[in-house]
Amino acid sequence: MWGGRFGAGPSKLMQQINASISVDKRLWRQDIRASKAHAAMLRDCGILSTADAGAILAGLDQIAAEYERDGVPERLELEDIHMTIETRLAEIIGPAAGRLHTARSRNDQVATDFRLWVREACSEVIGGIEAMRRVLLDVAEENAETIMPGFTHLQIAQPVTLGHHLLAYLEMLTRDRSRFLAARERMDECPLGAAALAGTGFPIDRHQTASALGFARPTANSLDSVSDRDFALDYLSAAVQCSLHLSRLAEELIIWASPPFGFLILSDDFSTGSSIMPQKRNPDAAELVRGHSGRIMGAMTSLMVTMKGLPLAYAKDMQDDKAPVFEAHDLLMLSLAALAGMLGTCQFNPKRMRAAAAGGFSTATDLADWLVREADVPFREAHHVTGQAVKAAEERACDLADLPLSLLQEIDPRIDARVFEVLTVEASVRSRTSYGGTAPERVREQIEAARASLD
Repeated sequence: MWGGRFGAGPSKLMQQINASISVDKRLWRQDIRASKAHAAMLRDCGILSTADAGAILAGLDQIAAEYERDGVPERLELEDIHMTIETRLAEIIGPAAGRLHTARSRNDQVATDFRLWVREACSEVIGGIEAMRRVLLDVAEENAETIMPGFTHLQIAQPVTLGHHLLAYLEMLTRDRSRFLAARERMDECPLGAAALAGTGFPIDRHQTASALGFARPTANSLDSVSDRDFALDYLSAAVQCSLHLSRLAEELIIWASPPFGFLILSDDFSTGSSIMPQKRNPDAAELVRGHSGRIMGAMTSLMVTMKGLPLAYAKDMQDDKAPVFEAHDLLMLSLAALAGMLGTCQFNPKRMRAAAAGGFSTATDLADWLVREADVPFREAHHVTGQAVKAAEERACDLADLPLSLLQEIDPRIDARVFEVLTVEASVRSRTSYGGTAPERVREQIEAARASLD
């Protein structure tokens, strides 16, 4: 590979640290695709003969069939997927294989292959997000009127519907989708033809190869072309945020499945047992999704630290760019699928959720709002009056709706019997009709709009 510059080959230890085939063999489809585009361009530009180009293209197709059937061989002395394919091509067609590397370097070759892979990964994640959004919509629609407690500080705050709660995660995933779409659009430039760092003196057509590989255009600067890994960082940044959202939902499912909450029962398909405690039903899938989020964050940090001090253009440090991206992608796709399966197969307990929503004086804000609306009391004063009512209910160990009217009127004589119409959790939920609110009619509107956007 190194030609006449070296008198001896590298040591076994050097081969071991230098080789990346165990990781980058995953790029074999992208490498063959890009090599075919490069060979066709060289032929069309008169740099490669028709005969040699035909042999190269046929040989690459044979290699693709072999790898599809048997997998990619790992020979450390060949270092990476690029030399592995080129060496096999030479075995098939002979010296003409050496012409394929005209007007390109492994620097622009790997930048192109990796960019192709990450672009496809964005599309895969968008598909996973769409599947997860559909599950959220289905469960939200089934529970548009199911009442549950809404929390702040994990303390019961106000009644909401389960459908409304799940639609919050739909919004998060919608933003995640937009981030992957934006990342995919930004990486829609082809580095092939930038060569090692300075471009090439051969009369190549970079627009042709960019078009053949489905890119909008070639990259504009050869130095940046081979040293840029922003596309991978863009992917990881979007993956981190998506995994954070999945982790938050996973945490809530874990809490809701615990016996003290009892809001849901996990299906056998997405829970496990204990080796010693036969009564256990553990939310392991959700816990692993929560754990995967930390590993995806670590992948982002790993690549950022790798890139932070590198001078232009290419440095061998960048060989470590692919492993964290591959790991993050695998974990994110698995997390999306597992959480969608878990949510889509669990059974919710509406009675338990409604009972919890009725506790903790969750309709206190409704009392304050009633005073503002019906008695023309300034909200801050109404807040104080309501606090006194909550204190009275605490002392009597009852709910606000169970306080006698006479006691409420002792606290504030402007309160009348109509107040009891707003102190149930059902009335509270129905009243939240502002845009984006938890009222069932608003929830159904949001579901309808979301389904239209999916379609």
